[in-house]
Amino acid sequence: MRALTWHGPRDVRVETVPDPTVQEPTDAVIRVTSTGLCGSDLHLYEVMAPFMNEGDILGHEPMGVVEEVGDEVTDLRPGDRVVVPFQIACGHCFMCEQGLQTQCETTQVREKGMGAEIFGYTNLYGAVPGAQAEFLRVPHADYGPVKVPEGPPDDRFVYLSDVLSTAWQAVRYAEVPPGGSLAVLGLGPIGDMCCRIAQHLGIEQVFGVDLVPERIARAEKRGVQTFVFGDDVVEAIRDRTDGRGPDSVIDAVGMEAHGATVVKTVQRMTSLLPKGLAAKAMTTAGVDRLTAFHTAIDLVRRGGTISLTGVYGGTADPLPMLTLFDKQIQLRMGQANVRRWMDEIMPLLIDDDPLGVDSFATHRLPLSDAPRAYSAFQRKSGGMVKTLFHP
Repeated sequence: MRALTWHGPRDVRVETVPDPTVQEPTDAVIRVTSTGLCGSDLHLYEVMAPFMNEGDILGHEPMGVVEEVGDEVTDLRPGDRVVVPFQIACGHCFMCEQGLQTQCETTQVREKGMGAEIFGYTNLYGAVPGAQAEFLRVPHADYGPVKVPEGPPDDRFVYLSDVLSTAWQAVRYAEVPPGGSLAVLGLGPIGDMCCRIAQHLGIEQVFGVDLVPERIARAEKRGVQTFVFGDDVVEAIRDRTDGRGPDSVIDAVGMEAHGATVVKTVQRMTSLLPKGLAAKAMTTAGVDRLTAFHTAIDLVRRGGTISLTGVYGGTADPLPMLTLFDKQIQLRMGQANVRRWMDEIMPLLIDDDPLGVDSFATHRLPLSDAPRAYSAFQRKSGGMVKTLFHP
């Protein structure tokens, strides 16, 4: 089959690799019909290079058609159309029963001290072959994949794999009170969808902050009050919230935040070290660009909530603990527990399209264009916000 493989920082290639097969009785193999390019894929493109292996298959946002199932998979059969969560969970351990599928005790990568395995996302999360490929082996297919109706286009359901569930959890974790306000830092795919969900759930004031004109314009069209990130953005939003700041802030940016040139340089230098030294440096002294998180701390009102959904990877990040404590800030974070939110989201996709998922993708490309798409997405060029590949 053809698949997108990693060969070094900023070096991804579409190559021919062996087809996946059923290896365990709970496996399935699906033919991928749509798969997304995620902002966190860019972390692998450069910053997280020390945790990658040459030839790793990338991607974690798949949907497709079941080709084959193992003997213990009873709810799926060949021909079923499914969407697959980005994390691999068993559905029956203590953590899964708590709705914490990203902490699944069956697939936890204990030797790395990490949570559940993730498709196509470094050896920290199991080095599981990813979904930017023609076919995908799905472990624990007796629980993970979710059947979706025939008929509607893939765009209606593919975002359940990550974007919708991640944004839904971020808004739920923000716990905006009735009549309250929410600021979303970063208007990439996750931040954009956070704004749409917040509006759908009746949050009265939704503010969006970004630097990219296309992203700002996209949010403005849906009625979001938008701001260009800069030194005055905190005061500008406070002026619209009685001088206090919003009740809640979502950091949908993470480690790729604008600014912190010195940290950016260190991250790039680390990725060029020999693999063993680079990995050790990242796991003991890794530092993120915390511009967005510091802005969230400054912006949120006293007693408010920060919902952190942007991916960070640092182990030695300096945090303003005095400010966090003094402002009595509540902090929620983590990878999305996809299956936990499925039942709440699915009704929004069956008939009407209140979240605008049918037109959410800005680019739809063949898998052969993936290397070019990664480069454009990293540079935020060509109006690229959300890309779907069609293998």
